[in-house]
Amino acid sequence: MTDEGYDHTAIERRWQDAWEAANAYRTPDDVADPTYVLGMYPYPSGKLHMGHVRNYTITDAYARYRRLRGDDVLHPMGWDAFGLPAENAAKERDTNPRDWTLDCIETMKGQMQSMGFGYDWDREITTCTPDYYRWNQWLFTRFHEEGLVERRDAEVNWCPSCETVLADEQVEGEAELCWRCDTPVETRELDQWFLRITEYADELLEAIDDLEGWPNSVRQMQRNWIGRQHGTELSFEIEGHGDVEAFTTRVDTIHGATFFALAPDHPISEALAETDADVRRFIEEAADPEGDEPNGIATGLTATNPVTGEEIPVYVADFVLSDVGTGALMAVPAHDERDHAFAEKKGIEIRPVIAPEPDAADVEEEDMEEANEADMESADPTVPDVEDDAFTEDGILINSGEYDGLDSETARDRLTEDIESASEATQYQLRDWGISRQRYWGTPIPVVHCDDCGPVMVPEEDLPVELPEFINTTGNPLDAAEEWTETTCPECGGPAERETDTMDTFVDSSWYPLRYVSPDLEEAPFDLERANDWMPVDQYVGGIEHAVMHLLYSRFFTKVLADHEGLEHREPFENLLAQGMVQLEGEKMSKSKGNVVSPQRIVEEYGADTARLFMMQAAQPERDFDWSEEGVRSTNRFLARLKALVENHADAIVAADATAAGADADEDPIAAYVTDEVDAAIAIATAEYEDLTFNVALREAQELVRTLRSYADAVDDPDPAVLSRGLSAAVRLLAPVTPHLAEELYAQLQGADPSNDADAEAAVEGGVVLAAEWPEASVDRETVRKRRRLVENTREDVRQIIDVAGIEDPESIDVVVAPDWKYDALEIAIDSDADNLIGELMAEDHIRDQGDAAAAYGQDLQAEREALSMTLRGDAEYDALRAAAWLIEREFDAPVRVVRAEDAAADVARNAEPGRPAIDIAE
Repeated sequence: MTDEGYDHTAIERRWQDAWEAANAYRTPDDVADPTYVLGMYPYPSGKLHMGHVRNYTITDAYARYRRLRGDDVLHPMGWDAFGLPAENAAKERDTNPRDWTLDCIETMKGQMQSMGFGYDWDREITTCTPDYYRWNQWLFTRFHEEGLVERRDAEVNWCPSCETVLADEQVEGEAELCWRCDTPVETRELDQWFLRITEYADELLEAIDDLEGWPNSVRQMQRNWIGRQHGTELSFEIEGHGDVEAFTTRVDTIHGATFFALAPDHPISEALAETDADVRRFIEEAADPEGDEPNGIATGLTATNPVTGEEIPVYVADFVLSDVGTGALMAVPAHDERDHAFAEKKGIEIRPVIAPEPDAADVEEEDMEEANEADMESADPTVPDVEDDAFTEDGILINSGEYDGLDSETARDRLTEDIESASEATQYQLRDWGISRQRYWGTPIPVVHCDDCGPVMVPEEDLPVELPEFINTTGNPLDAAEEWTETTCPECGGPAERETDTMDTFVDSSWYPLRYVSPDLEEAPFDLERANDWMPVDQYVGGIEHAVMHLLYSRFFTKVLADHEGLEHREPFENLLAQGMVQLEGEKMSKSKGNVVSPQRIVEEYGADTARLFMMQAAQPERDFDWSEEGVRSTNRFLARLKALVENHADAIVAADATAAGADADEDPIAAYVTDEVDAAIAIATAEYEDLTFNVALREAQELVRTLRSYADAVDDPDPAVLSRGLSAAVRLLAPVTPHLAEELYAQLQGADPSNDADAEAAVEGGVVLAAEWPEASVDRETVRKRRRLVENTREDVRQIIDVAGIEDPESIDVVVAPDWKYDALEIAIDSDADNLIGELMAEDHIRDQGDAAAAYGQDLQAEREALSMTLRGDAEYDALRAAAWLIEREFDAPVRVVRAEDAAADVARNAEPGRPAIDIAE
């Protein structure tokens, strides 16, 4: 505990015990459509890190907020418990992955409980247990039945350090490193099991637009990964090798094709490498697809352009990829930047065939054909200069024979129709999901291999196929488990061998939110009726690093289950928040950098509430922020001051039975101001909690506490009703983020003694913060904004007048509110679209009666018409300024009088305008 702190340990332990005894966070199976709040479940690596703490504080705060709003809430937690790190850790320690993983889970679960996270632990799932992964196997067999599973030889990403296959998404950066260990990834040919996610490519892409609750950045990352392109497939004949398919999105540029390029692993390239040493050396030694500039080697072959009949040279080039398009392409240097760079390097012709569309002001439509003829015949300036850079936009065809003058889109359609070998085609960057992993600690793929029957699915009644005992060996330990691998064929009864590959752990996480709905169900992976009622997840929170893999796979699984298992929703997550990182001095925390801050130390030294509040107030959830020890200490001091404020006034509040809602401004303007600020804080904080901008909500709650402290210090006998409502509201506004202290203080405000076990237990059962109602405001955000701007502008005007006039000791300050007719005139000016505003104003008798003053004000409104905005009405401004007058009195040590225009001197009143009262300071 710090010197200025409080006994957080006792408070947090007390309320955690009380919540557990009351089973406070249990979601009964019979609730209807609960608000489903979920953080991405963690990999049990040993201890929570600050990224975990931030993620789970966000979801816990939102879940608590929804409970306070009266919702039933589903807020579960589980463990993404399979994976290579546990296997490697077990090998290093000569233990087994299961024991290692369960020990880590026990540690991390204890840390989560110490943070006060309100999970329904009765719904806890652990993916490495047979009662979970049997359903991975069941789903695999169902996908197989629906034709969505395939086994084939495939070129795969292989990590030599992890000794396993990686999905494309698990290969990171230009250097192509393993996402787990940063080892350079190799390519191997292996038999692999694939889930045919490409069957859903179009829906996965097109449904992105409907994910309105997802960040645009994540949606765009998924669009890019799916990478759908509409174009044309056509054949170029290569001498000695026949027709070769190429894919292009720009067949309109075909007259500018000056070379043809093949991927290094294209079958023709590999055939050439067998007889051409230079080609072989290039493929094996020089080709670098991730290099800064394109490389290639001439083959001596030519390809025939199917439109022009022109023979163009063929190159093997490392910028052509076999898994993009067809692994072969026509190259048009004038209109593709990559092709242009290669052509410059190799001295290949760069021939422009697309010109920018003429400006309509320069070339009339009927002159377009003549303009293009001029382009061809006299190097018209509309011909793009492609000597230094490619012109990559659509435009008008030139140097293209009979197609000259066509726009690019029309030319693409006509050329595709005219070229005999051409057809419309759609290509995707997305590839089928290879789920085979050559490791032990994962879900066994439920297949046996029979010499007579081939691969055979394990029958449902024989699931789960459980893992054997771990064998500490190199390579895949399942290959060494001979007794386990030897089995019989389910179809013919003959000898067979089990599949020794295990599933990618992203299979586990692709459907786990459904398992929380019915975690103990033994007949199916999830209760369908309940899933259709409770799903999709209302609010999902996790790191941006899962934008492609986990989130894309989850969407795929959900769509398959909707098509074949009766699920009624096709997307798993309605709203998604990708939280930012917790940094230290601008760098991501990591063990290797030695800049890790221990959550456990922070909890022990300052308390969980302090850690949670600091983390949530530091920045918007989706942004990175820097951890600051001084910020943590400051947050702890704030909580200690709040506790002291409640304890100093709780007895008076309880004794007075202070339940009144506010104060009369005429009798007690200071109390009226505080009452207004209570309403303001509730209104704004509520809206910000709804939007998950917790930092703004918490700022309001903290400012309310400061206002209440100032009020308690400013008057000798603060109104207990005002303090009661203010403190009760402040505690509840903070409760989603600081639940332990909020429970403690709210109980005290109800007259309970939380240190008494019986009182604490009764408090939980009787409904303190956990079951309290969210505070209600009698004002909206816009009114709050106007009122606060009015008060601050008025205070600033007083400061400026005193400063400019050099007034050292003001005797009195009058604040004069504008007359009612000016508010009416302002409203008319805002609503009007008439050209003659002054005429419209003078049509109103009560405004016209003001004579020259109305005309002058009307001219001011006309001049500022575009920038006008409505202020509070006159009576509301008068009340707001009267309530805030004490702030001005305290700042300038002078009496303040708020008066209406009709009660002020005419020379002062004429300067008063809506939202900008006149100021008269007497020395």
